[in-house]
Amino acid sequence: MANARREAADLQRLLAADHPGAELAAWDWSFYAEKVRAEKYAFDESQLRPYFELHRVLNDGVFYAATRLYGITFRERPDLPRYHPDTTVYEVLDTDGAPLALLIVDPYSRPSKRGGAWANAYVSQSGLRGTHPVIGLHLNVPPPPAGEPTLLTFDEVTTAFHEFGHNLHSLLSAVRYPRFAGTNVPRDFVEFPSQVNEMWATWPEVLANYAKHHQTGAPLPAELVAKITAAAKFNQGYATTEYLAAALLDQAWHRLTPAEVPEADGVLAFEAAALRRAGMDFAPVPPRYRSTYFNHIFAGGYSAGYYSYIWAEVLDADTVAWFKELYRAFRGGDPELQPLLDRRGLGGATPAAN
Repeated sequence: MANARREAADLQRLLAADHPGAELAAWDWSFYAEKVRAEKYAFDESQLRPYFELHRVLNDGVFYAATRLYGITFRERPDLPRYHPDTTVYEVLDTDGAPLALLIVDPYSRPSKRGGAWANAYVSQSGLRGTHPVIGLHLNVPPPPAGEPTLLTFDEVTTAFHEFGHNLHSLLSAVRYPRFAGTNVPRDFVEFPSQVNEMWATWPEVLANYAKHHQTGAPLPAELVAKITAAAKFNQGYATTEYLAAALLDQAWHRLTPAEVPEADGVLAFEAAALRRAGMDFAPVPPRYRSTYFNHIFAGGYSAGYYSYIWAEVLDADTVAWFKELYRAFRGGDPELQPLLDRRGLGGATPAAN
């Protein structure tokens, strides 16, 4: 909240210059945040796109990192049936060359496809049934014009690494009963492998292998890499606050007894009271989801568990710090919160008065 308020002050300054006397509102945030980003970092994300061609990101980035880490390899299988012509099927081979899984990559958006990005397990690994995983990596990248390359944003690159982390969770599964295969783990842990896998998107060895200009083959310039690193902490007061507000709202709903659940006309008052009690009632930064469209907690399997994204990031940030300490055999002790606070630029924040 302290960082969110400081960020709001930066945005208010620009808003007042455009509209004297205007007060910053939630709907102003994205517009003026981009202005502050440009002012502070002189950084336009479109500069990165020529270096992030889809097939190179997948083959020389996502798959390359998995091969280096786990020894698995990927072989395209054009002979296998596909449910859509935009998809590609890969056979995943174990370290000894034995078949391990099939991976379906479905990168493009289309009218018949839902939004967002996700990982699917069409067939789960099972020692009981003798089945190998058949899994899907689903993105929603806009298809390019005919004959043009597919150039990704940095967010889309990170998303590909994230969802493939879920794929790794499934294809490296080694259980007897399918009920426990892959991502069928406690909600506290399900996002951990995927968020850890994001670290390889900017790991120097991996980034250098895939981030090359699609026309010239030139590597991503060091100054752009530095800007990616610097800009990663931008706007994190907002991002962390809007997420935590939603997670705390989830907890507030799921602590109610049936008799305490408000009628429809009392939902907004309940939200306001819950956010006020949690110290998260800051109008320019509302919760990421309002109760009436909070699909995660009422229909998406995250009831009383929306906190698990940031808890998984506590584990993830601690694991990244572990890797950077030369990957000791076992870290020992509980995961530390400080690496996550440092990543989000919140490490030095002190509480601000309301």
